[in-house]
Amino acid sequence: MKKADIEEFFRRLSQASPTPETELQYVNDYTLLVAVVLSAQATDKGVNKATESLFKVVDTPEKMVALGEARLTDYIKTIGLYRTKAKNVIALSRMLVELHGGKVPHDREALEALPGVGRKTANVVLNVAFGEETMAVDTHIFRVSNRTGLAPGKTPLEVELKLLKSIPGPYRYHAHHWLILHGRYVCKARTPDCPVCIVRDLCVYKAKAVL
Repeated sequence: MKKADIEEFFRRLSQASPTPETELQYVNDYTLLVAVVLSAQATDKGVNKATESLFKVVDTPEKMVALGEARLTDYIKTIGLYRTKAKNVIALSRMLVELHGGKVPHDREALEALPGVGRKTANVVLNVAFGEETMAVDTHIFRVSNRTGLAPGKTPLEVELKLLKSIPGPYRYHAHHWLILHGRYVCKARTPDCPVCIVRDLCVYKAKAVL
C-alpha cells in the first residue's frame, strides 16, 4: 500500500472513532495486565464476564497472591486454558510483589520476564497503561494487515515492525486499537463485511470485487 493510501486509511479510521479504547474491562494497571494475560486465545467478552466479579475482590498483586491459585481458578474457569492462566497470574503477581514493589513495570524487558507475558501483552500494557506508541499484533491485526495490503508479513513481529515504520506519527498511538476493532467488526476472518468498509477502495483484497 502506498504511503498516501496508508495515511488516508488511518485518517478515515480516526475520523470514525477518534479515541478508541480496549474492550477489556479493568480498574488499574495491574488488572489491565491480568485481563490481557487472560485474553490470550479467548474473547474480550468472555474475559470481561469472568473478571467482572474477580476485580471486585482483587485489584492488586498482593490480593491475588492471597486469593491463591485454586480460588482464582474458580473465577476464570469459563476462559480457555484457565488452569495455565491461573498459574501464570499467581506467579506474575508474586513477581510483581517481590521484584517491583507491587507495581506494573514501565519496561518491556521486565514485563516480558513475567509468566504468561509475551511481546503482544507487553505492547498492550505499554500502550494502554503508559501511553507508548506500540503495536500489539493479534490475529485481527495480522489478518487486516495482510488482507488489505497495509503491512503484509509472515510473522506477527514482521507485521508489527512494518506497521510502526509506515503508520504516520499522528495515528501511531491509537493505531492498534483501530486495526483490532476493524478486524473484529468489519474485516472479519470468514465473512469480511466489505460493502460497509470505509477503507474498501484502498484495500487490495481481491475477493471484495465479487461481493
